[in-house]
Amino acid sequence: MKKEKSISWKTYLLYFSLLLFSLAIIYKLFDIQVLQAEKWKKRTNELTTAWRSVEGNRGNIFSEDGDLLATSVPIYEVRMDMTISSEEMFREKLKGLADSLAVLLGNRSSQGYEEYLRQGRANKSRYLLIAKKINYLEMQRLKTFPIFNRGRYRGGVIYQRKMIRKKPYSQLASRTIGYSREDMKVGLEAGFNSYLEGATGKRLETRLAGGVWRPVDEDSKFDPDDGKDIITSIDINLQDVAETALLNQLKKYNAHHGTVIVMEVKTGFVKAIANLKRNEGGFYYEGFNYAIGEATEPGSTFKLPVLMAALEDGLVSITDSVDTRDGKIQYYDQTMKDSKEGGYGKITVQRAFELSSNVAISQIITNAYGKDSQKLVNRLKMMGLGSPLNVEIPGEASPRIKNIADKDWSGVTLPWMSIGYEVLQTPLQTLAFYNAVANDGKMMKPQFVKEIRKNGEVDEIFEPIVINPKIASKSTIDKAKFLLEGVVSREGTAKNLHNHDLNIAGKTGTAQIALGGTGYKRERKYLASFAGYFPAEQPEYSCIVVIYEPSGGIYGNTVAGPIFREIADKIYATNFDLQDDEFPSENPKYKVPVSREGHFADAVQVFDYLNVPYRLEGNESVWIKTETRPDTVVVRELSMTSNLVPNVKGMGAMDAIYLLENAGMRVKIVGSGVVKKMSVQPGSRIAKGVEVTLNLERA
Repeated sequence: MKKEKSISWKTYLLYFSLLLFSLAIIYKLFDIQVLQAEKWKKRTNELTTAWRSVEGNRGNIFSEDGDLLATSVPIYEVRMDMTISSEEMFREKLKGLADSLAVLLGNRSSQGYEEYLRQGRANKSRYLLIAKKINYLEMQRLKTFPIFNRGRYRGGVIYQRKMIRKKPYSQLASRTIGYSREDMKVGLEAGFNSYLEGATGKRLETRLAGGVWRPVDEDSKFDPDDGKDIITSIDINLQDVAETALLNQLKKYNAHHGTVIVMEVKTGFVKAIANLKRNEGGFYYEGFNYAIGEATEPGSTFKLPVLMAALEDGLVSITDSVDTRDGKIQYYDQTMKDSKEGGYGKITVQRAFELSSNVAISQIITNAYGKDSQKLVNRLKMMGLGSPLNVEIPGEASPRIKNIADKDWSGVTLPWMSIGYEVLQTPLQTLAFYNAVANDGKMMKPQFVKEIRKNGEVDEIFEPIVINPKIASKSTIDKAKFLLEGVVSREGTAKNLHNHDLNIAGKTGTAQIALGGTGYKRERKYLASFAGYFPAEQPEYSCIVVIYEPSGGIYGNTVAGPIFREIADKIYATNFDLQDDEFPSENPKYKVPVSREGHFADAVQVFDYLNVPYRLEGNESVWIKTETRPDTVVVRELSMTSNLVPNVKGMGAMDAIYLLENAGMRVKIVGSGVVKKMSVQPGSRIAKGVEVTLNLERA
């Protein structure tokens, strides 16, 4: 009996002990999950580590001849772990650090920095922001400051590099090159993003209080793969000619905006593309890619395809006659007029095109297709019109050629379509058609990129692409060329553009711009255009110029035509010079290639690859200057002083931009080759934000 009582008592004791232990566990869980939830949540955030993405360097964008159009420049964010340095070091070096930061950054006084750093120390901040955007040279100076010179593990300084995109030529082809931001990409930056961005790497980072991430260790990472470079078809010299000519004419006529495209006839590669828009202050800039992204009624440049359709269908001959009456003709409730008061009388189809008679062309097309308007629509589409070009640059506007089944087809659609209304075309789509005529009927896809390169080696080549191998028969193409030449050389609407040194062929265009739902009547605004090619006998380049809302002139021959003529003359003259004496002959006394100032590591890589002998004189340096001798290249240190403008004469654009941008200056490039002149005196004190113009010339 006593034994049973003893066992019972021990059982109760064990049960009671387990109950107390369970209650203690439940209370502890309640304490952690409820009473101290915020504390442990904060602690968890502080201790969280993860592999986070690290982007590689974005690839560069180059012109056809190697000029840099877009590149990535590093900027640095600097933070400080205030718990790392010893209390003794912090007290001793605080004043010196604050003084140095005040001089370099200038956004706080020395006393202000002392208070800021003390507060960070008191709060045990592990990721205190010191500077958000500093360049490479400023970052190098920061590393010499008190405490910071002890490095990351003794001084607590943390540097994080970010890359930003820069365009050495600023506005030149800016909208076509585009831009790259986290939230948006446009232009070639968007179309070729998969090539440019490379492959993402990984880095082990820890999350601090407030959700801020900090790298655990620079060695704790998988390096990203840098992006590839793209070599565009843009010729920087032709681009400069096109943009300058466009700008001058826009200013002359106070036009709202305008666009110019120059294309290589045989290949379809775009050599120049300029888009300028006037802002409220009257300044012109590249604000939108009108060449690709804006579809409008083209006006009289559309007379070429409709007349070619009638010729191809055998419904008209260029020797047929047509009566322009008194320069007016009525289609239902709408009156169509010619620009010449009283009309041109009876003229041939050829002269009707050369004089751009609305009355004549509309009658020709109405008589040819009045009983079967869809036949014209079908022919135009067979010739490659009405479909997008699907260029690599996103944002191409859709063209439109109405079908007779469409709800907005009316009795006046056919005659108005014949003179370029009630249809929509972008300038590039119109140019592709004119380029096809110049190319003996073969329509090429407009392209902007010729090569992809990785580490200087060709990775991919883009060949010319044929959209339509034959837009019309040889007979029709020959007649079209004859008509286009006559517009300029046979007393046509563009006779003012005739020049015996270089024959051009093309068509003028004028169109009233529809104002949304209000139509054309409330306010008269026009676009003036000229599309064609040159030389007329053996076409090498095609070109289109479109000027929107000019003041003081509306006709294509006087507003748009002079730009075309200037571009054609300058391209022709430039090509002649290049073929004559542009490149100097080799100097036989030199057995090694001439080298330039620049980055030491890059130069050595090239020297080694080409087996070029070189000799280092003096100390090894990041930046060097060179002297080419008959049998070797002498390499010397290129000295630079903080706060003084570096001397970038003799450097290529990439190295010069890198140095000057990192010094806090803005760079504008003029010309191509190596730097010959600087608008700011080398060695003068750096004024941040000041623009430096670099004049480049070929060696």
